[in-house]
Amino acid sequence: MIPEIISIRHDEGSGFRAEWVDNESSFLHLHPEYEIVLNITGNGTRVAGDSVEIFDRYDLVIYGPDLNHFWNFYRKDEHDNGRHAIMVHFRRDSLGEPLLSQFETSELRRLLDDSTRGIAFPAETGMAAEEPMRCLLTETGMKKMVSLFSLLEILCSAGRFKLLSGESSAGSRDMTDSRLTAVCSFVRENFFRPIPVKEVAVVAKMSPHSFSRFFSRSTGSGFVDYVNQVRSNKACYLLRETDHQINEIVFECGFATVSNFNKQFRKHTGMSARDYRAQYRN
Repeated sequence: MIPEIISIRHDEGSGFRAEWVDNESSFLHLHPEYEIVLNITGNGTRVAGDSVEIFDRYDLVIYGPDLNHFWNFYRKDEHDNGRHAIMVHFRRDSLGEPLLSQFETSELRRLLDDSTRGIAFPAETGMAAEEPMRCLLTETGMKKMVSLFSLLEILCSAGRFKLLSGESSAGSRDMTDSRLTAVCSFVRENFFRPIPVKEVAVVAKMSPHSFSRFFSRSTGSGFVDYVNQVRSNKACYLLRETDHQINEIVFECGFATVSNFNKQFRKHTGMSARDYRAQYRN
């Protein structure tokens, strides 16, 4: 599967736009614009080039032009309002090379150059970026431009960040990306039940042994561990956003036993489910 090249519609000739991202499954795509995505409430899996990671609240990323990417939010439920993330697109030529050539914008040039591999920022940077990104949804004129530069300044000033893809956009591997897209989408739709490796290997059109090697090499994680991360992340969402009993959440998220849930949840969050919920109820 070749990534779909999409066209970003810019309102009234504007060089950038902002919109809500809903919880529908995305598709592997690329475009010539830069893309900034702030996840506010949802969680799921995102792919950028050859990077596959779990994301949660206040995950903030920037993708450079022509970098293959997609995201999958987890299954809908009755508590899901469908507005999980804010996405901003802008063109380099909207900023202008004369502006980018100035000494004062050297950090911005570095940010844009590094974004060809995708950049992820810590949750505290995501929290700081929420206000200007929300403003971009409604503002017009100079106020909108000021909010864009406020957002870019927050990204440039981030003390910590991580480059996502091991390859730049020019080196993305279409076959690898397509298989990861298919596998992540399959897990998204089926994490609440047992997923044998031989079943998902069929989705990837590989033998079980070859699939296990492929997935570990591509993501740095074993497939079973990845599924447990997906389940634990969904449990985090239910613990925060619902009043479901922990014993109910265990089985809603596909864990076979309470003891296994407790082990995996602590492994991926560093705390018990009870303590995790308590920090959001105080």
